[in-house]
Amino acid sequence: MSINRRTLLSAASSIALVLAAGGSSAFAADVTVNIAWQPIVEPSRVPQADGSYEKATGAKINWRKFDGGADVIAALASGSVDIGYVGSSPLAAAASRELPFETIFVVGLIDEAEALAVKGVDKPEGLAGKKIATPFVSTAHYSLLTALKHWNIDPKSLQILNLRPPEIAAAWERGDIDGAYVWDPVLSQIKKSANVLADSGDVAKWGGPTFDAWIVSKKFATEHPEIVTSFVKVTGDAYASYRSNTDSWNAGSEQAAKIAKLTGAKTDDVPALLKGYYFPSLEEQASKDLLGGGTVDAVTKTSAFLLEQGKIPAVLSDYAPYITAKWVNEALKVSQ
Repeated sequence: MSINRRTLLSAASSIALVLAAGGSSAFAADVTVNIAWQPIVEPSRVPQADGSYEKATGAKINWRKFDGGADVIAALASGSVDIGYVGSSPLAAAASRELPFETIFVVGLIDEAEALAVKGVDKPEGLAGKKIATPFVSTAHYSLLTALKHWNIDPKSLQILNLRPPEIAAAWERGDIDGAYVWDPVLSQIKKSANVLADSGDVAKWGGPTFDAWIVSKKFATEHPEIVTSFVKVTGDAYASYRSNTDSWNAGSEQAAKIAKLTGAKTDDVPALLKGYYFPSLEEQASKDLLGGGTVDAVTKTSAFLLEQGKIPAVLSDYAPYITAKWVNEALKVSQ
């Protein structure tokens, strides 16, 4: 079969038009992205629910639900997920073990969204002998240990149990535990019949700030930079939408309904749960306080604490290779 010159020119013109219109999405349609997410109330649950990530990236996305950052890290290490949602403590532990990933977006600076809630205890010294649950190597676990250190309480004086949030909720209902350091929406359930001794906002003031973040495998980022940029852009847009009119994300809003459906939180609770975090804008993400430098310092300090607690074998001399502002800067270019 022969192909004449006119046919070749026509085909070349068609390809050029596709590329001019956004060729990366055309090729991304053949890509499947495995994303590990956690049922935490935050603005990017809305574009997750309405398919905005798929539209922006042009890729097929498998959303895989996880209940803790340690499991997300294990999945990323095995290659079964490409992008994952983790807390700063498992992130620091993974970086200390030199797993190949990059932190691409600080989801939220944790404040009231994580806390130590207990029953029958009004003061820290009353924790002795109590059964306190938390997911090990999570931000909540790190905050619990930091709080105990601040109070000069030996962790061995109480029983610290390694339970995931759903297991904590069940154990609380059965009366098997006295309290937990955990995040919403399980935290909200426990607080109905418990006292809050400290939240992560308090712990931050004591020198142990925590945050959640999106990370990506370096292999995937290298092979599909346009998808990573689009992912960050959509996430940043969701944050901007929330920040520009917080009051509109009320209990009766479409946003609250979408978040509640995905996370299992009650619609009426969503507005208050969102206020348990501070959600940085794309511009703030790129600043020296976050991905431009501050996040490296936070991960370095978290890693030193984890080493002190025997949770990791060693610390690195530099955590900068695991934190990058590249993708938020690329997303900002798209926004301009």
